Amino acid sequence: MKKTLPIDSAHQYFVSLQEKIVSTLEKAEGKVFGQDNWVREEGGGGISRFIEGGDLFERAGVLFSHVKGSTLPPSATARKPEMAGRRWEAMGVSLVIHPRNPYIPTVHMNVRLFVAFAPDDATQDVFWFGGGLDLTPYYVFEEDAKHFHQVCHDSLATFGEDRYCQYKKWCDEYFYLKHRKETRGIGGLFFDDVSEPDFATAFDMTQSVGNCFLQAYMPIVERRYLTPYSQHERDFQAYRRGRYVEFNLVFDRGTLFGLQSGGRTESILLSMPPLATWRYDWQAPDGTEEAKLQQYLRARDWLK
Repeated sequence: MKKTLPIDSAHQYFVSLQEKIVSTLEKAEGKVFGQDNWVREEGGGGISRFIEGGDLFERAGVLFSHVKGSTLPPSATARKPEMAGRRWEAMGVSLVIHPRNPYIPTVHMNVRLFVAFAPDDATQDVFWFGGGLDLTPYYVFEEDAKHFHQVCHDSLATFGEDRYCQYKKWCDEYFYLKHRKETRGIGGLFFDDVSEPDFATAFDMTQSVGNCFLQAYMPIVERRYLTPYSQHERDFQAYRRGRYVEFNLVFDRGTLFGLQSGGRTESILLSMPPLATWRYDWQAPDGTEEAKLQQYLRARDWLK
């Protein structure tokens, strides 16, 4: 007998996660986030919560979406060709925060569920969870990086001893700019196509990752938000933000899926930094704080 997947419980969790994160960020910023409720013509919609030009967060977007379609887009069927032609639903929360102070890292997190419905009542629907979080500092403080990775590790501790190492490695490999030969930042977690051993366990793990975000990131914000900076640091921040743009537009699967599936363009591209610059073949002078970043843009064990 075909089992019905508890999609409604996932929807409720993602909505509540968005609200919890936004509420915490609003208290830190001291301002209320904007809200844009949108409807997708083919099916579903979402809630975009955002702030632009804040004193703490120069741009922050915390997005919930639950979209539906009759045929999977190419970015999904490329890895799962057997799913072509199926009706589908995708839902989740994604966020990117670009702080104003260059000593606070940019951060990304998303957790999501994808369901491809069987064409008949005799075949089981196919589902998989994905997500993760990663940190992109401009000036690296090792205590911050170790804290972030420790929280990531602890969020997966009850789901297998090897999960953190497996998903950290996946993160290092996924958030890698091949044309630059460097990682986007100092990593974190990344996972996709998780459906084993069952829906409940995969969903529990996804919730644990989503729930760890505030614990992983906000202590870093609290430690660094009063650090003095000048236009020099802001210029370096804008230069490094250019790398963030490059990854999102060239490699990021979520961006590609969102655009191919007819998602809301404004919400999809809210992950971009508000300001970014490119310089021709620029290298930070040896011995400067800016030059130190390069040594961290490779896979590293942060828990030693």
